[in-house]
Amino acid sequence: MHTLSSILARIPPLDSKAMARAKVRLDGLLKPTGSLGRLEQLAIQLAGMRGLYGHQVDRKQIIVMAADHGVYDEGVAVSPRVVTMVQALNMVKGVTGVCVLAANAGVEVKIVDVGIDSETLPGVLDMKVARGSGNIAREAAMTRQQAEDLLFASAALTLQQAADGVKVFGVGELGMANTTPAAAMVSVFTDSDPEQVVGIGANFPSEQLHHKVAVVRRAIETNQPDASDGIDVLAKVGGFDLVGMTGVMLGAAAAGLPVVLDGFLSYASALAACRIAPGVREYLIPSHMSAEKGAVIALQHLQLEPYLQMGMRLGEGSGAAIAMHLVDAACAMYNNMGSLAESHIELPTSGGKRI
Repeated sequence: MHTLSSILARIPPLDSKAMARAKVRLDGLLKPTGSLGRLEQLAIQLAGMRGLYGHQVDRKQIIVMAADHGVYDEGVAVSPRVVTMVQALNMVKGVTGVCVLAANAGVEVKIVDVGIDSETLPGVLDMKVARGSGNIAREAAMTRQQAEDLLFASAALTLQQAADGVKVFGVGELGMANTTPAAAMVSVFTDSDPEQVVGIGANFPSEQLHHKVAVVRRAIETNQPDASDGIDVLAKVGGFDLVGMTGVMLGAAAAGLPVVLDGFLSYASALAACRIAPGVREYLIPSHMSAEKGAVIALQHLQLEPYLQMGMRLGEGSGAAIAMHLVDAACAMYNNMGSLAESHIELPTSGGKRI
């Protein structure tokens, strides 16, 4: 029987020999050693991923997990709850932020309903667990079994997409009020006070931020999540969209393929994924520094440094879509640049090392 543990057992470490070979190749390209900075580091990271071959990343996909949240009832969001459903339909039309930016980068967008408070939506993959999660300020978001089942289903979906030829994954989310459970998760995983991680989300009035902080504090006190147990935290103070993104990360890593993170919500899921399976971290590519308040704390805990500083906080996978260009750039450099040897260029050496 296929289980979540069977998927976790498939996550391979990066191939250190392949990464060493990649560094040698990069050092021999037509440029001073290391002069393309983090682009070279990205190419070396990609070289270690056993699901990729020869830095060929022709098919890329952002999986957007959409769900509603019971904590919406606590007055922690300004947008009407129905916007989750409306935006999911707009994604099907290709007119939301992530869709436009993904199309610009040659990236597919797959929208998955893991808990929208609606009937089945045309053009949206139906993996609905329930019509919205429990209100974390008063109860658990879901049962542990629901969390485990959704992690498995999301990871299995990702593995299937990989089998169908997707080489790079991105994660995105959609759900009114979802920065509240994300803040609760980050608070628990990083052992930070909610005051340090709760931000304005989708333009929540800053003068009411103390209320959102109080809701997050109450959610943690009510549910007492175990910070050492990633699934427990997801089930108690997370949400279906956050669980779904975590599952994508687990599935991509099991396939030996990269996952481009988005913003704050994806950091929360990444913290959960790394708690469940520490080997996932090597497969994460941090796209941008979210403008959400707890972003720095979450990224420091993950020990990840984003590539872009854009002041963005839309979510949906919009930052991941932009960072896909960097993945393409790293692969283009690796595959298409000429070598020093071919041009008979010998750079001066210092202490036996080329400089």
